[in-house]
Amino acid sequence: MSDIDAVIHQPVRLRIMASLVTLDATEQVDFTYLRDLLEVTDGNLGAHLRKLEDAGYIGVKKAFVGRKPRTYVRATAKGRSAFENHVDALQRILRAPGEATSELGPDRA
Repeated sequence: MSDIDAVIHQPVRLRIMASLVTLDATEQVDFTYLRDLLEVTDGNLGAHLRKLEDAGYIGVKKAFVGRKPRTYVRATAKGRSAFENHVDALQRILRAPGEATSELGPDRA
């Protein structure tokens, strides 16, 4: 399972990336929209976005709209590729359930 990406595999980060890769490469979403979509707190989302940004999987842009600060998030090319590889690894696991259980032995499957 070396293709499983530990950064993406965490459930909230997986949902963030799944949401972002559905957009065109040039599209981005507002922090508030993403927070509400995923039903997480500001702090929780912020921490996960920071982890994804540190990995280079997302781009974060801060701007002002009128006098209000806004944060926009988009998936980078590296993030899209990492997500695709992660999903491929998960699909390989799902297609080969006998291989995964055979490693456990007959009593543990």
